[in-house]
This record gives sequence, C-alpha cells and structure tokens, in this order.
Amino acid sequence: MRINFLGLQAFLSVADRGSFRRAASHLHLSQTAVSHRIKNIERELGLKLFVRTTREISLTKAGLDLIETAREAVTNLEQSLEALRRQGSGRKRRLSIACLPAFAIYRLPPVLNRFKTLHPNVEVKIHDVSALELANLLVRDEAEFGLSLVSVNRWDLDVEPLIKADPIVIACRTDHELARKKLVRWADLDGVPLVRFGMNTSVRPLIDDALARMHGKLDWRYEVQRVETALALTEAGCALTVVPRSNVDLYGSRNLTSRRLRAPGITCAFGLVTKRGVPLSPIAEQFRDLLREQIAVEQSRGRAVRHQASRMASMA
Repeated sequence: MRINFLGLQAFLSVADRGSFRRAASHLHLSQTAVSHRIKNIERELGLKLFVRTTREISLTKAGLDLIETAREAVTNLEQSLEALRRQGSGRKRRLSIACLPAFAIYRLPPVLNRFKTLHPNVEVKIHDVSALELANLLVRDEAEFGLSLVSVNRWDLDVEPLIKADPIVIACRTDHELARKKLVRWADLDGVPLVRFGMNTSVRPLIDDALARMHGKLDWRYEVQRVETALALTEAGCALTVVPRSNVDLYGSRNLTSRRLRAPGITCAFGLVTKRGVPLSPIAEQFRDLLREQIAVEQSRGRAVRHQASRMASMA
C-alpha cells in the first residue's frame, strides 16, 4: 500500500483540533482540500476514520487505532527531513575544476573574483596540471570540467570551444630583428635559439605534427613545461618562444611582441572539456558563462594592444 503522508497529516490535524475548519487553517489549506485528503486515506484503508454529525466530529475505532501510529510516523519523518535540511544548509558546496597552469595564472583570477561575489559559500578546488593529467582527472570524476588547449580529440571527452582559432606565433623581444617583420615563416627561424614545450603539454604535439614534413632542423635550445617560464626566457633574451598568441597577450609584457608564423600556419583551440555524457551542474554552468565573458574581454583587449603595437612599429 502506498503511504499517504499528506493524508496522515490532515488526519492528525483534524483529530487534534476536532474541526475541519481549524485543521484547514492550521495547514493553510481550504476545508475542501482537507476533506479531500481525509476521503482519500479512508478510501485507501477501506475504513471510516471519523464520525461526522452536525455538532461534532469524533474518531471511529479505526481512527483511534491509527492515531498514535500515524503521529509517530509523521513526527519521525518531519524530524528526519529537518535534520537533512540543516545538514544541507551547513555543508559547503564545492566545485572542482582542472586547467592548464597558464589558465590558472592568467584567466581564472578575474573569473573567480566574480564567481565569489555570486557564490560566497562555494569552495573551488583548482587542479593546475598538464593536458594529460587534466584528461585523467575528468575520466576519474575528480574534476567536473577542464580548461585546456584542444589538440587531440578523445572519445571519452566532450569539448566546447571557448577560443576557436588562436594562432601559433613566434614570441620575441620588441628589439629583435624578427619584430620588424610583418610576416615570419618557419624557415626564418633557422639557426635561431628557440624554447619548446615538453611532451606532456598540449601544444607540443600540435606543433610537432604540423612540422613533421618540414626540411631542416630548428634549434630547440630550451625545453620547459610552463608558458610563463618560456616567455620569461624570451623576455630575458635567451631564446624565442613558439606559443599560442593569447598567451603572449595575457603575459602582458611591454618588452615582448608576437608575429604569426606561416608556411605552415597553425591555429589551436582552447575549450571547456567534460566527461562525455555527463552534463555540467548549474553552478558549473554559471562558472562557464563567466569564463566566456572574461575571454571576450581578453580578446578585445588583445586586439587593441596588437593594433597599438602595429602602429608604433610602422612609425619606427
């Protein structure tokens, strides 16, 4: 038999108050609704619970037999639900995300600041890891989504592009001879000391695949794991860096500039990565929307900076 808790609640209220009208007022219902609930539970039991006269309402024997059991059941349920409510309201909500270190350094702080204003009680766990580790965290359900450069599609992950066409550029000091060129080809880098990224990074296989058919040998003088390390070496004059353009923009050094590489030209995409078939929670969706807005601001600012740098170069 299906347990009719609403009917039991109405039954107890009428029994305690001796009146359908007073029970309806206590339950914030109409008398018709209370009467309907009592009729439903009587129909389910096949027994009358009240004797109704023009003057009073009294319990039948079945009603007397039921009242203590019903009171105990409803009281226990109310206490259990209240305990769960207190537990839920006191528990911190958590959002676990994974991202490339450059994302964590340059893109997340302004997003997290806005997110904190909207959700001051949400605890955010950030895994700033390589692309390979990021994918593994998602598959193991240790992060709800990842923010990564998308170089290889995996069958068990879904990708939502956030930056669809970020060109690969050569980053150099503003006083380097390549900074005066409008167009830089890979062949122009012959003999130039370069910084490249390690095999566990997301950009390395993208560049290696694109250059597999090239003749000649580039001088990969340094190998690093993080964008900020590579650009710091370039800013110091140690070597030039092959890197997505948005990373140069975000690094924000006045001593560095970038030129898009041609022959071949390479673009990459940054995206929000999730485990296939697992939708984002509402709170993660809000974080994604804030991230989209932040990236739009970054792209607009980057275009303005590049335009200003181009004007200055043409005047030099």
